[in-house]
Amino acid sequence: MKTVLMVAEKPSLAQSIAKILSRGRRDQPLGDCAGHEAQKDGSFNGNDCVTQCHCDWFVGKYNKWDKVDPAELFSQAPTEKKEANPKLNMVKFLQVEGRGCDYIVLWLDCDKEGENICFEVLDAVLPVMNKAHGGEKTVFQARFSSIMDTDICNAMACLGEPDHNEALSVDARQELDLRIGCAFTRFQTKYFQGKYGDLDSSLISFGPCQTPTLGFCVERHDKIQSFKPETYWVLQAKVNTDKDRSLLLDWDRVRVFDREIAQMFLNMTKLEKEAQVEATSRKEKAKQRPLALNTVEMLRVASSSLGMGPQHAMQTAERLYTQGYISYPRTETTHYPENFDLKGSLRQQANHPYWADTVKRLLAEGINRPRKGHDAGDHPPITPMKSATEAELGTTGVTRGGSEYITRHFIATVSHDCKYLQSTISFRIGPELFTCSGKTVLSPGFTEIMPWQSVPLEESLPTCQRGDTFPVGEVKMLEKQTSPPDYLTEAELITLMEKHGIGTDASIPVHINNICQRNYVTVESGRRLKPTNLGIVLVHGYYKIDAELVLPTIRSAVEKQLNLIAQGKADYRQVLGHTLDVFKRKFHYFVDSIAGMDELMEVSFSPLAATGKPLSRCGKCHRFMKYIQVGAGNTNSGKLPHPCRPQLLGVPLQGSPLPPGMGCNECTHPSCQHSLSMLGIGQCVECESGVLVLDPTSGPKWKVACNKCNVVAHCFENAHRVRVSADTCSVCEAALLDVDFNKAKSPLPGDETQHMGCVFCDPVFQELVELKHAASCHPMHRGGLGRRQGRGRGRARRPPGKPNPRRPKDKMSALAAYFV
Repeated sequence: MKTVLMVAEKPSLAQSIAKILSRGRRDQPLGDCAGHEAQKDGSFNGNDCVTQCHCDWFVGKYNKWDKVDPAELFSQAPTEKKEANPKLNMVKFLQVEGRGCDYIVLWLDCDKEGENICFEVLDAVLPVMNKAHGGEKTVFQARFSSIMDTDICNAMACLGEPDHNEALSVDARQELDLRIGCAFTRFQTKYFQGKYGDLDSSLISFGPCQTPTLGFCVERHDKIQSFKPETYWVLQAKVNTDKDRSLLLDWDRVRVFDREIAQMFLNMTKLEKEAQVEATSRKEKAKQRPLALNTVEMLRVASSSLGMGPQHAMQTAERLYTQGYISYPRTETTHYPENFDLKGSLRQQANHPYWADTVKRLLAEGINRPRKGHDAGDHPPITPMKSATEAELGTTGVTRGGSEYITRHFIATVSHDCKYLQSTISFRIGPELFTCSGKTVLSPGFTEIMPWQSVPLEESLPTCQRGDTFPVGEVKMLEKQTSPPDYLTEAELITLMEKHGIGTDASIPVHINNICQRNYVTVESGRRLKPTNLGIVLVHGYYKIDAELVLPTIRSAVEKQLNLIAQGKADYRQVLGHTLDVFKRKFHYFVDSIAGMDELMEVSFSPLAATGKPLSRCGKCHRFMKYIQVGAGNTNSGKLPHPCRPQLLGVPLQGSPLPPGMGCNECTHPSCQHSLSMLGIGQCVECESGVLVLDPTSGPKWKVACNKCNVVAHCFENAHRVRVSADTCSVCEAALLDVDFNKAKSPLPGDETQHMGCVFCDPVFQELVELKHAASCHPMHRGGLGRRQGRGRGRARRPPGKPNPRRPKDKMSALAAYFV
């Protein structure tokens, strides 16, 4: 009997494929062969089976920053592939499973990255498989776009082979990003670290895609800073159509920037008593249904409408895909092939409680063929494959929201356009023309399922004809000012990256997440990206030295070359060698010209020598400490982490140390990232005057401690990152915590890793907190109050003198009582 090894990318995917191919029985042979899955009964604790099996890295001494010149990384440093997570020992696992097998079928993602992983798996498995005889094919790849019975069975019946050219294009991209990114990152990090005490990053990274992504954000910031508002004037008129109704008219000149001219037009019109109808029009118009959904549009909508970051949105989509709710979520295509079963996908939604009536009506009346979009030749557009109820999706709102949007979007693509009647009336008041318009919906079409896209309701206009007159209510002049653009939203940034070819649909979320994690931008309300001082200085420095390092043009050209490799039209080695040679020359010029960026750094950051003698690094922020005088004429000096400089008792902000005995968890500095203002959560559960403060240096065993008494809560162990949000709990007004869990040990359902909630009220956090008491000399336990004193106390206020019914006498159970 021949044996087949089938390798899938995730445990859940392997189980689904095995179930479909064995018709629901795991122990039934798959056809004439015995079947193996890459994952057997949770062998790897739910981790991805094959994803990121390897990653590129330098060999030997080239991994050590201080041993080699970064310029050597462009050509002399050899690279090798290592396991991304050595603890899993995935290569050994695959070899054990593949030993003695006759065939291998690869059920990996059908994109370039998936093709690359195919060959990583083959490198591990082929040496231990049985040798083929007589040129027999032993390697197969299944191409599928959804975890549905029909799609999986069709893929099994039409097995192909992995595409070596696409895998090579990914190898080229990975090696380019490794060599270029590491060379620039090592040089500029070593050059600037230890030179400026308040530099806000321990790693000053550069990336061929990351840096142009940051450049878009800083370019918008520069436009905001250089914007000069201009005053302009407009005329606004009202006409009375009957006793109780008036129409507000828009001036045809729109606006003028000279007050005297605006006043002249006002003088000519305000004495008029009647407005005469010059023209009327009534025209039927249509608002087109959306194109079929691809990855970039899904990420845009997730950020702008659902409040989800791009990386979080991709994780949610991947979870829905592996559970069989949607088709493959990484696609550039917005056009359905002619043989796609649109009606079959639509019938899956016929019994959903929210849109069953709309779906049944579409099926009865006949669906509308989706608009013709772009066919990238990869995967069909993102499509719901089965109905998903709230009970099936669990309690995570973002998962429900993502699934609901994808389904609504699909139904909209097969619906009819929205039709409405637009009426316009043009009036003459004296020598000036004014206009008003109104819209009346004739057929809602797709806006019935996407109500946020509906035509806004406007007042219907009176029936009139040319020459009719109406009394003028008033004419007035309004003074206004032009306003600057706002900071880029994530959705706008995604659009710019797609337009300029920065990254792929799979990597765009990663690049945006990188500039956030590396303190180059901060995510403000509305998912707007505001550059930090460090991000601004870096981009301005690149512009000053070599603008092509930050402009999207050169990376876009590289992506085109990589696509030629994938199509078999360009040689892998030639593209790699040429691109590395270009960036090596740029690197040497950058090194020779670094003084230009250093001048910008000196403006934004304080050199160590300017404020005191540098000492050892701070135990909290790992930046240099220095001696600074407490005040004028005071010779007593104390050690102080450079960023912690609050304004106290009239002492100037710059160079002011903390008073003796005060820690960062008591400091009320409004913007320092270590202060109580930024890390305070809510009032202590035991003492009256203390505030619970997050210790940002305690990870991966995170702690929240009172800055007055010895209460310490251990929480979110092994979480990747914990941050205090500016948002507050609607129940108790405590600050919310935003937690990124490690994927391998996340307590959240499915593949989700991010959750925001109240440490007192959120049910997800209840099982993740353990209360303890620390020694009273602990540095986190010295008195003080901060910003949470006013709004975030972790519980509602109570009248003076009234006992707190929620505070148990047993202190050890105090915090637990808050979580019940």
